[in-house]
Amino acid sequence: MSIKRINAGPRMSQAVIHGNTVYLSGQVATKSAGGSVTEQTTEILQQIDDLLAAAGTDKSKALSAGIFITDLGTFAEMNAVWDGWVSAGNPPCRTTIETKLASPKYAIEISLIAAI
Repeated sequence: MSIKRINAGPRMSQAVIHGNTVYLSGQVATKSAGGSVTEQTTEILQQIDDLLAAAGTDKSKALSAGIFITDLGTFAEMNAVWDGWVSAGNPPCRTTIETKLASPKYAIEISLIAAI
């Protein structure tokens, strides 16, 4: 079975397609880094939409999401954006974990697996 890499760099790919599944790496906000959880979540979900489109699929085919957030006190703020984004009737399995991220300017990171 072939493997296709999207936006491959020297360390990682932003997405990898294997069979009928696309695996997205953890996405962080670049433009709104240091901004609110609302701003960062909105930007990340747009990046996810773009990567899914490049892979030939969309959020309605999301299977699993991993959300890494630096402050569970902002959980409701993140969920407000997530709830407006997630495909109605097609929510993926989801894990949310409070943790430190690679840079203090990142408040949230989201990874996703979807069917094609």
